[in-house]
Amino acid sequence: MLFLDELPEFNRRTLEVLRQPLEGGEVTISRAIGSVTFPANVMLISAMNPCPCGYLSDPRRKCSCNPMQIERYLSKISGPLLDRIDIHIEVPPVPFRELSNQTSGTNSQTMREQVSAAREIQARRFANEKTSHNGRMTPRQLRKFSQLASDAEGLLKTAMEEMGLSARAHDKILRISRTIADLDQSDQITAAHVSEAINYRTLDRQFWS
Repeated sequence: MLFLDELPEFNRRTLEVLRQPLEGGEVTISRAIGSVTFPANVMLISAMNPCPCGYLSDPRRKCSCNPMQIERYLSKISGPLLDRIDIHIEVPPVPFRELSNQTSGTNSQTMREQVSAAREIQARRFANEKTSHNGRMTPRQLRKFSQLASDAEGLLKTAMEEMGLSARAHDKILRISRTIADLDQSDQITAAHVSEAINYRTLDRQFWS
């Protein structure tokens, strides 16, 4: 697991090196005398502010950045790198009433049971395959195991056209939709599953809006 805080503050060339392990699960080190390839099945987790000052879209504080500064800040994360990140979501400021709310959310035990049930579904799905989980499905497996309901297919088509998504982003959405359906213990991927997966592509909407 690799956690990168303040992602745009890293050198862009350094970030671009992550594209190989995120895509293929390996990294190649090249030198004058030759090259060596190492396994690098990394789980990347990163965090970033919406703008240099950190207050863009904050209802309580005014952003002090101009459009050029925001564009320059976001452009440090390239489209090809963004395509290789499965989920990117915006975390808005939490209002006081929610911080003081006594209502409990999903507890760890319930979440563990849901994840275990989804992993069992995937274990059965890939029993005769080299793949072990949805995130590593090949394009062939993706077409085989991620059949969409008609309304779900129409929703994904609309999102692709309106957001200008790449083929790689399309496949990411399908993989996430398949996992959401597994958590829901649903054989078919419905429009609700696809809609949720699309909502996990926040930066795609920002970059193409």
